[in-house]
Amino acid sequence: MADDAASQRDYRETVFLPETAFPMRAGLPTLEPKILEAWTAQDLYNTVREARQAAGAPLFVLHDGPPYANGAIHIGHSLNKSLKDFVVRSRFAMGFDVDYVPGWDCHGLPIEWKIEEEYRGKGRRKDEVPTEEFRTRCREYAAGWIGVQMAEHKRLGAIGDYAHRYATMDFSSEATIVSEFHKFMMSGQLYRGSKPVMWSPVEGTALADAEVEYHDHNSPTVWVKFPVVDDARNPNVEWVGLEGNLPAMHSPLRNASVVIWTTTPWTIPANRAVSYNPRIMYSVYEVEAMEEGLDFVPWAAPGDRLILADKLREDVFKAAKIAKWKHIRQADLSGVTLAHPLAELDVGYGRPIPMLAGDHVTDDAGTGFVHTAPGHGADDYLIWLKSRAQLEAAGIDTTIPETVGPDGAYYDHVPLFAGLKVLETEGKKLGKFGPANPAVMEKLIEAGNLLARGRLEHSYPMSWRSKAPVIFRNTPQWFIRMDEPLADGRTLRDIALASIDATAFHPDMGRNRIRGMVETRPDWLISRQRAWGTPLAMFVDRETGEPLRDEAVNKRIVDLVAREGADAWFLRPASDFLGDHDPERFEKINDILDVWFDSGATHAFTIEGRADSHWPADLYLEGSDQHRGWFQSSLLESSGTRGRAPYKAVVTHGFTLDENGVKMSKSLGNTIEPQVIIKESGAEILRLWAATVDYMEDQRIGKTILATVTDSYRKLRNTLRYLLGALNGFEESERVTDYAELPPLEQYILHRLWQLDGEVRAAYETYRFSEVVRPLLEFCQGDLSTFFFDIRKDALYCDRPDSLRRRACRTVMEAVFERLTIWLSPLIPFTTEEAWTTRFPDAGSNSLRVFPETPADWRNDWQSLRWRAIQDVAKAVSEALEIERRDKRIGASLEASPTVYIASPILYDAFHPLSMSLEIDPAEVFRTSQAILVKGPPPNIAADAMVSDPYVVPTVADGHKCARCWKVLPEVKSATQLCLRCEDAVEAWDKTHAG
Repeated sequence: MADDAASQRDYRETVFLPETAFPMRAGLPTLEPKILEAWTAQDLYNTVREARQAAGAPLFVLHDGPPYANGAIHIGHSLNKSLKDFVVRSRFAMGFDVDYVPGWDCHGLPIEWKIEEEYRGKGRRKDEVPTEEFRTRCREYAAGWIGVQMAEHKRLGAIGDYAHRYATMDFSSEATIVSEFHKFMMSGQLYRGSKPVMWSPVEGTALADAEVEYHDHNSPTVWVKFPVVDDARNPNVEWVGLEGNLPAMHSPLRNASVVIWTTTPWTIPANRAVSYNPRIMYSVYEVEAMEEGLDFVPWAAPGDRLILADKLREDVFKAAKIAKWKHIRQADLSGVTLAHPLAELDVGYGRPIPMLAGDHVTDDAGTGFVHTAPGHGADDYLIWLKSRAQLEAAGIDTTIPETVGPDGAYYDHVPLFAGLKVLETEGKKLGKFGPANPAVMEKLIEAGNLLARGRLEHSYPMSWRSKAPVIFRNTPQWFIRMDEPLADGRTLRDIALASIDATAFHPDMGRNRIRGMVETRPDWLISRQRAWGTPLAMFVDRETGEPLRDEAVNKRIVDLVAREGADAWFLRPASDFLGDHDPERFEKINDILDVWFDSGATHAFTIEGRADSHWPADLYLEGSDQHRGWFQSSLLESSGTRGRAPYKAVVTHGFTLDENGVKMSKSLGNTIEPQVIIKESGAEILRLWAATVDYMEDQRIGKTILATVTDSYRKLRNTLRYLLGALNGFEESERVTDYAELPPLEQYILHRLWQLDGEVRAAYETYRFSEVVRPLLEFCQGDLSTFFFDIRKDALYCDRPDSLRRRACRTVMEAVFERLTIWLSPLIPFTTEEAWTTRFPDAGSNSLRVFPETPADWRNDWQSLRWRAIQDVAKAVSEALEIERRDKRIGASLEASPTVYIASPILYDAFHPLSMSLEIDPAEVFRTSQAILVKGPPPNIAADAMVSDPYVVPTVADGHKCARCWKVLPEVKSATQLCLRCEDAVEAWDKTHAG
């Protein structure tokens, strides 16, 4: 023992406490920009690519789904770009060369709409602005937002080939898009057809399914009577001429009316038929009495005969205020002809209205009949086409009428309603339904054919850009055929469905979702009647109506667009493109392409044909809404031109909601701005949130959630900080290279690293980033901080530097640090960069590293099982000591010397295996100064009567506290003396610090 004179010494200088410049508080908002500057200076993305290419690494291509260049990024963008960066960085760390070119979608209505607003604010209408000037302003606007968004993406830490970013408005991009369009034209997949499409009167253009979203809307509902005028099955029908504008006849159904129900009264003028389902039971009902005490005169009256689906009669009678009725007979409706409900008011409606059998009719709601206006509904259009031969045989004109113009107003030729607006397109009522609905209802009342009316809250299609309602409107448009056999006999739909089956989806349910959409989707509507976009750059023969299919003309078009941009098509005369063809014979098409065609073709000008990329891409990653958007348009574009999808795998993420699971909305005030999070907490917190959530489902974010994420971040950071401090001064000469020399605890930690290596690699491989974070957090908190570090801090601080135990501990800590810093790097790159460069300031960026190989012999299943048992015993001891502390019988655990009775051979043998070299000191594990293990139950207690196993008897340790390590040991005779271990360590310290 040290003598009393020496005992007055302050031993703190001899204790090897952790020391590091890595701060406890990150200061991420200040730190991150500095790291970004360093990454920019070293051109990090390209530097990593060059290193991988030099090593002959395999190539991985992530093709960026282009965000729209309109406005700052929101929380959804932050999630999306973080996930993509996780992919890029993790694939780099897994040893791949990663091609990722960020891109932007630039054409389309949102920008065009914004620029129109600018000009309206200056008192100029769009049609007063020259095309070149308008398109130039759109291009400038998009370019400005590309710059803003690019800076915000970089601030998130997202790396990529920004120097060669793509944009759909680049001249080269527009040329390729036109060339891709020409492939469809030349193959015969393109056609011009007249059919009802979703039309936005506010924006003046057709919309594709992907451009429409559904919101609740309150619509008027009407029950309308269509009088029966002919029953072709009845041989006793006798035509007796005209009564007013109606063909008159004698029939058993003479006074009956078929009743329809609709939420779009404005489509009644366009009605051409009424559809029914032969599998539904219909009957004729006669009104006997109306409800009493009404404050209005009902439109039904006793004696009226109504034809309805039996299942829905009560609903109709309730709406029409009919109190009493009687059943007349079942109704077989085949061959029945009706009169238009407005025929009494104008001869223009004096046409016969046939009844058409269709499976689309149900008796779930309404009346069991469907008012059929083939110019204003998809089902209406299809049943009309299906019945065309039948109708023409009956002498009925099958031309699909044009009732409503592009401005949402009835055409001048529409009787009674010419010029009335269905939807307002200007002024304070912009986007609101106009006077057409009430006008039609008034005329129905006047004609005596309105049975009832009401209101209904239901889901209604809206433009996702203007948020205004859309209507179905018959208009000539250009389509790509889904079901036309191509050269190999397969249709575009066949190829697309086969491609879906050949694609990996994460999650797998994405396959069924997109498959269902492709199976049932109509032909692809690709034309838009707007100004800002890539044109359908083709000519149409005025005589035949067919596109001019001439490769020389196509080449001139593509070459000029590549040199001058798509503006060339709008500004140059037709003769510049047509060569020897007569410009007078050909119509120059000035429609623009669906922007989904633009983005669907990005693979053709971003990855295809580049020496440092490959086609198809390995991965597309976007939100789940892109099953009907970019995933699908890319699939169709590539399937139609290349016979397969442009991707091998698809990853989808859900939407980001607030903490209560509510969709974010500025009007609700529940939005979370990524810029605010980054400014206050740092991008690292936002990234860790993205890595923690199950992003494949809808996720939530808010202050409470971010506080939890911040706490997780602190645990990871503190682990790295402790490792850095504990490894201070670690040199290669310290390393324990013989695995057999490692103590059991260190062998166990290496086994855990072996386990984690497999888990981390598998999770990154399948894009399950939360399954990287969760086990690493558990490892840092459970295996390291509260176990390994806690047990080994005594050896780290107090053992002499050359002790095997301390060297082994630091050797394993070095392996832990090496792996944690690269395993976490794809997710929290700023922090791991800071940690790595703190320890190795001259070693280059942490992002240049790859996952280190983990030796197979680190696997040690026996140590894993053993330490699980040991931890169970240690937990029981800890709980017993906590009671002692609570009752103030001891202070720190080092004051204790528990006796632990263990009846279980498995638990006891975990401490004392057959090999003496693998024995474990229980006091070290329990963090006590002394400990005694007893095999078997306590005295006077049978093994099967033990209340708990192990059974802990806490006692106070015998001896005095060592002045350096604070252990209470019998060898220490006074509070000023050292234990034998510390005497040896101090002597070694003195020798190395002498002089």
